Amino acid sequence: MISRLVHLLTGQDETSKERRHDRVQLAVAVLLLEMAHADRTFAPLEKKLVNGLLRERFGLDAGQADELIAAAEKKRDESFDLHQFTRLINEHFTLEEKLEVMEGLWRLVYADGELDRYEDALARQLAGLLRLSHRQAISMKLRVLDEVDPERRRR
Repeated sequence: MISRLVHLLTGQDETSKERRHDRVQLAVAVLLLEMAHADRTFAPLEKKLVNGLLRERFGLDAGQADELIAAAEKKRDESFDLHQFTRLINEHFTLEEKLEVMEGLWRLVYADGELDRYEDALARQLAGLLRLSHRQAISMKLRVLDEVDPERRRR
């Protein structure tokens, strides 16, 4: 009864809200996986990092994160572009949330300690698609670099 009232008042029911939330989770997972695969390897450390980022961001347990990753891998393989995923994120995330996604992407880039040219190009492309300025994207990059290598500024 309550869900029927919600549907009448808002034009959507609880299950459509859940599906929208799942679609946004899937979109974030696809972007993370795209970055993890950008250097043509998907190392166990990167898989662990993707899992951890999704668990932290969406409050998932390990099994739920693994299921999301499996679904995102399938969606990633079926997709021709990233625009559909970034559009969903832009529609549903605040600037702060999009910056968190960008930070997660940079964490994946530096998981192996190196900046691959394909990862760098993809990071720039995704920053633009997420409607982040160059300054905002670089700010997230520097935040990650400061955590990965706190001594780098002293050299």
